[in-house]
Amino acid sequence: MNIEEIKEAKTQYIGKHIIYYPQIDSTHKKAEELAKNKKVDSGTILIAEEQTAGIGTKGRSWYTGNENIAMTIILFPDANLQVLEGLTIRLAQAMQETIKELYGYDLEIKLPNDLLFHKKKICGILTQCASQEGVIQYLLISIGFNVNEEKFPENTKEIATSLRKETKNIFSREKIIQKWIEKVEQILNSIF
Repeated sequence: MNIEEIKEAKTQYIGKHIIYYPQIDSTHKKAEELAKNKKVDSGTILIAEEQTAGIGTKGRSWYTGNENIAMTIILFPDANLQVLEGLTIRLAQAMQETIKELYGYDLEIKLPNDLLFHKKKICGILTQCASQEGVIQYLLISIGFNVNEEKFPENTKEIATSLRKETKNIFSREKIIQKWIEKVEQILNSIF
């Protein structure tokens, strides 16, 4: 993964600092630890080439092999909790738009936080925040997106897919991340 290319995104703060892991248990878990201790700047992204214990919705596991996107954005917005209502769906719409604009493919949103391609799961979005007296302490936005994956574990191969598996093409993870974080920053600027 070319981290420098991602940093070229037209954003003001998201993705200007990126921490890259060849392998990690979960970018989300690591981000939570860093956010609790305020060890990073707002907009820092954690990206992993491979996750051994990725987290999905309701504590489910999320498989991340190589050539996919596994990342978490750490944010410290000075805002009240209620502004987050509807955020996850807007983040999913931003990814839907990203893939349509870059490659012309239509992804379907499955509420509350999944994206499907040809009726199979291709992307999951996880948002989590900590708050105190209604004020956000930190916000984590994690995404798992199957981009160039060709092989899936037995228990997911019937329900999961990737862009490559469906189209036989190879896709730029960097371009997808770049365009998506530009859209994410626009969404966040409209609510914070």
